[in-house]
Formats: sequence, structure tokens, C-alpha cells
Amino acid sequence: MSEAVSLKPDVGRFGVWLGTRSIEPELAGHIESLGYGAAWIGASPDADLAWVEPALDHTTSLQLATGIVNIWTAPASDVAASYRRIENTHPGRFLLGIGVGHPEHTEQYQQPYGALVGYLDELDEAMVPDSRRLLAALGPTMLRLAAERSAGAHPYLTTPEHTGNARQLVGNTVFLAPEHTIVLTTDIAEARAVGRKFIGFYLGLRNYVNSWLQLGFSDQDVRKPGSDRLIDALVAYGTPDAIARRLNEHLQAGADHVTVQILPRSREDELEPALIELAGALELTR
Repeated sequence: MSEAVSLKPDVGRFGVWLGTRSIEPELAGHIESLGYGAAWIGASPDADLAWVEPALDHTTSLQLATGIVNIWTAPASDVAASYRRIENTHPGRFLLGIGVGHPEHTEQYQQPYGALVGYLDELDEAMVPDSRRLLAALGPTMLRLAAERSAGAHPYLTTPEHTGNARQLVGNTVFLAPEHTIVLTTDIAEARAVGRKFIGFYLGLRNYVNSWLQLGFSDQDVRKPGSDRLIDALVAYGTPDAIARRLNEHLQAGADHVTVQILPRSREDELEPALIELAGALELTR
């Protein structure tokens, strides 16, 4: 199939990234009411995607996206059947994000590029259109594949500099939706501590480490627990206005849409008040 991508997905400037594998309808409704254009569901959702329709039933315009379905744990045939089911009931409101995960945490991980191409071939055979799927992509090889075989790319844990490089590589017609992590606090020590705890896991994953090295970070920067320079680049913090300025740097660098992951400062920290504060700073339409 491999159709030419002519239209980018219309998901607004900003979305919310959740590492929850699903989303409750009430939270989806609240995200929509604040003006965010999409909710991105990470942590490798199951192939049945049973949570999608209830959330779409509870909203009218919000797009839902997977960020991402893991090709090793979610068979393409099952994912394609789920996509068709969702598309039949809520046409044009679901984006299928696909990726290969991490070799350190995937027993089946072998020749990821070839496996992903094969997975896309299966989706083609099942009539899942290029224009409604995205690839997790960091390096040039995966970014080019995303441009050739999908609507675009969903890079994770990157910087505006990476966004600018990716835009130059894939051209202007390809959809680009980077994720950026934030901590809503003006306490620098607190923000770095929360960010460093989160980033620590990824410092053990070579695809992320290699991506950061290619961006100009040093071996010392990417050595656990991560330098202040690395944490400050990957995790935005400060006032809502300061965070909004950092997120807008992705748009200025060429992103079409930025997915925002809010890290809680404590177990008691609630997501929804942070979403409200940030929505105001981002000037989203309620």
C-alpha cells in the first residue's frame, strides 16, 4: 500500500502523554475540556485497545494515540483488527503509534528494523492506512522509515534541537510529534531530583543514550545519574510560562504537535491541577 502522505493528522499544537497503558473516560473528557488536542497513551498498551472507545464516547473532538504499541507484544493482526473496530465507530479520531521498544527489556528483540518493516507490511495487508499510524523514531534510519511508511514520527525524551534535526531530515510534509517531560515547580533542586529519578531508567537504554550522544552530550553527561545539563535539557521546569516557552521551542524548531508528560513531584501530586495551570500558559482554547 504505502500511500503518499498528503495530510497531517489534525491534533492541535499540544497533547498530554500518559504512561498508563489506558485512559479513563473522565480524564479524557477533562483533557479535551482544557483544550489539549490529543491524549497519548504509553507503556505499551495491549493489542485489544479496549479503552479507546469508552474514552472517545466521552469526548467529541479529542484524538487518542498510542505512544507506543510494542511490536513484540502486540501482534499486528490483533492491532489491525482493533484499529478497524475503533475507526468504524469513531472515524478519524485514533492514531496508531508503533515502535520496537528496548532490547534491554524485550526478550524477542532481534533485527528491529526488519521486524518493524514486516509489521508495517502486515498492517498494509490489513488496510491500516499510513496516514493514521506513526512510528517511534529517534535516529535517522527510523525517522526515514517513519516518513516513508507512516504519517510521521513520535520521538520520545528529546530536545528542540533534535526536533530541528528531525524536521530537516524528513521534510515539511511529514508529521512530527515529539514528547517533552516537565515538572511543574520553580524549585530547581526539586525539579532536578524528580527529573533525574525519571531519566535514570533511560540512562540504561542504549537507543536513548546514543541519541543524546549524537545531540552533543558527553559520555559524562549520560553516565548515571545524569548531569544537570542533560536533565535540564530533557525535563522542563519552572513557572507555567517558563515551561510553555520551552515547549514552544519544539514548534519553532519544526514540530507539528508536542506531547507533554507531567511528572508528579510526590505521590500526592495530582495531574489535573497541573494540566489546568499548563493549559493557561499554553493559551489553549477551552
